[in-house]
Amino acid sequence: MRGYLLDTNIVAYWLDEGRPQHQRVAQHIQELPPGAPLMISAITLGEIEYGLHVVSEDSTAWQEAFRELVDRRLPMVLDISKTTCMYYGSLRARLFEKYTPRQRRRRGLRPEQLIDPVTSRELGIQENDLWLAAQALEFNLVLATNDALEHIRDVCEELQIENWAG
Repeated sequence: MRGYLLDTNIVAYWLDEGRPQHQRVAQHIQELPPGAPLMISAITLGEIEYGLHVVSEDSTAWQEAFRELVDRRLPMVLDISKTTCMYYGSLRARLFEKYTPRQRRRRGLRPEQLIDPVTSRELGIQENDLWLAAQALEFNLVLATNDALEHIRDVCEELQIENWAG
């Protein structure tokens, strides 16, 4: 049975009925086979916590209700492991090899350190998305996201991605 790793945007759409994408995501989850594993990353939990503090700083009751909802509906949390780090390193290296200009490559450099850098903004890649992709690969999960992740797909055909909000 296929398992799914939910990105922050999918979790937000699913749990917040006020969002326009809520119905599509909720329907997609209802149509999954019974018992299909739905997992959340510790990275996603961190992003949710950040959002709760920034958006609703004065509403502790709302924050606690949302956390309880996440705990009840998404109890399977994936932590970062040594194996995750190997997948992450491989993905990031593939991106570096494909998108860094050859004349600027030097051992030990990161894309952010180059004079003409290939930044995450230019590639449309957030660091946390690389970690989520690494976890999806590690556990052979489908990454459910509303992000395109085009450049990650370019270097990693084995990554399974589904857009449940589109």
